[in-house]
Amino acid sequence: MFVSQGVDAALAGVLGLLIGSFLNVVIYRLPKMLERQWVSDCAGLDGSEPGAGEPFNLMVPRSRCQQCGHEIRWYENVPLVSYLLLRGRCASCKTPIGLRYPLVELATGLLFAWCVWRMPGQWAALAWCGFSAALLALALIDWDTTLLPDDITLPLLWAGLLASLLGLTGVALNAAVLGAAAGYLSLWSVYWLFKLATGKEGMGYGDFKLFAAFGAWFGWQALVPIVLMASVIGVIVGLALKFNNGLREGGYVPFGPFLAGAGFTAMFFGPDAILRAVGLG
Repeated sequence: MFVSQGVDAALAGVLGLLIGSFLNVVIYRLPKMLERQWVSDCAGLDGSEPGAGEPFNLMVPRSRCQQCGHEIRWYENVPLVSYLLLRGRCASCKTPIGLRYPLVELATGLLFAWCVWRMPGQWAALAWCGFSAALLALALIDWDTTLLPDDITLPLLWAGLLASLLGLTGVALNAAVLGAAAGYLSLWSVYWLFKLATGKEGMGYGDFKLFAAFGAWFGWQALVPIVLMASVIGVIVGLALKFNNGLREGGYVPFGPFLAGAGFTAMFFGPDAILRAVGLG
């Protein structure tokens, strides 16, 4: 039993490494694709013809070194292995390759292996693997760009409701629907109260949608523990950045990565464990 489960988890880990390599592409390219779309839409508003430009999506052009333009060949793109063999440098110009790339691959592999090891049933494990991959991509995209793209948050929300309907999350459908609605409306209300009181925007609409997705995946009962954990993580990281002069211009820190951290905590340990961790359980 344990041997078979271990083999399945190992195979899932290998699949996670491959998916992690693709997530690196998503994290880098999806925000740029959205920016290009916005520029094209704005160009059309004034009657001008938007330029076609070189095709740019998740599939084309092929990945290349940002320094010298060297196209990355397939054997230079094997998750983890190629990074180690290349000693973390471009095969052509020897420019260092960011450590994030292998770390994302490794994190995705470990998440997939954990989901298969711990979740009951293959379909439930597959659902939580998808949840993990989407959440990891959202956290890093938001950290880089302060964007939580609808292309990921909305499918994640609907997938949570569908997974509940199919019995893959252990959350009753009514709790998932209420969770999705409460997750969105709660942060939406905080946003408007803060804006009316200060005239500033404290968070973006993507945070509402991500929190709604958590409501769908974990149920409405998990929302308070998750937002508490996200706030605690945010305060700790924000203070650390402030003392190390790491805050960005304007002193803001995106909230999405902290929500993601709380979401992973809920997946690993359960919402009740979060309440105990913050002293309320």
